This record gives sequence, structure tokens and C-alpha cells, in this order.
Amino acid sequence: MWTLADNSPSPLPERAVYGFVLYLCSRSAFFLYCLWAYVPDEWLHALGLTFLPGKYWALAVPLCALVASAALAALLFGLNACSTAALHSVDNVTDAYAEAQRRDNKRGGVARLKDVDVGAVSKMLHLVSRRESSVEPLEVNAG
Repeated sequence: MWTLADNSPSPLPERAVYGFVLYLCSRSAFFLYCLWAYVPDEWLHALGLTFLPGKYWALAVPLCALVASAALAALLFGLNACSTAALHSVDNVTDAYAEAQRRDNKRGGVARLKDVDVGAVSKMLHLVSRRESSVEPLEVNAG
């Protein structure tokens, strides 16, 4: 049976132990990485560590990971931009029961969860000028 504690993000004792072990392992791995990157090869060979990769990879792997993450972010942004429906699409049809998002006069408050007009989102994201923003969402008569 499902209970609230099974799906809770609060740190249960098991999760706390796993998190602490993961923290210690990541710190130890980073320390060993820095040790391998900065200690001269002669010292490592004197200790019998001859199977380690070259120092070139100490910079190449993090830089490749950085470039790959930037390319992934650009790819996901482009994919989301391509898969968004146009303003005049049938997918943007709304009805009289949709509750529009309104701005409250309270500063610093969190807005209530409501439907956001696609035209408003387009204006915010793509900086459409006021002249071009006369596109209204399609409405369907619910009667």
C-alpha cells in the first residue's frame, strides 16, 4: 500500500545514509582526480602507478563534458522551440471556462496557478512589439 512517507522527499534515515556515502565518495573521487592531475608522473611511477592515463585527459574530459552540456542545452532549447505550436494553431483553442492568469498588486507574492494565455507567453519570450501583439487566442463556445 502506498503511503505519504514512501513518496516524500524528506530525508529518511536510509536516504540520509545513502546521501552521505555519495557525498564522501564524490569528495574522495575529486581529491584523487586533483592528486592525479597535479602530481608529476615520476612520483606516480615511483609509487608503482604506471597504468594511469596521460595528463592531457585531466583537461580534455572536463572540457568535453562542458561543451557537451552546452550543446545539449542548445539542442533542447531548439527542440522545444520547434515543437511549440504557432499562435494560430488549433492546439491553442480555449473556452470560456479557462481561468486567465491575472497580475496581483502584491509585490513578491507567488501568482496563483491558472491558465496562461499563449499570446502573453509569446510576448514575454519573443519580445513581440505591441503593434504585432493583436493576435487573440481562439475561443470555442461552450454552450
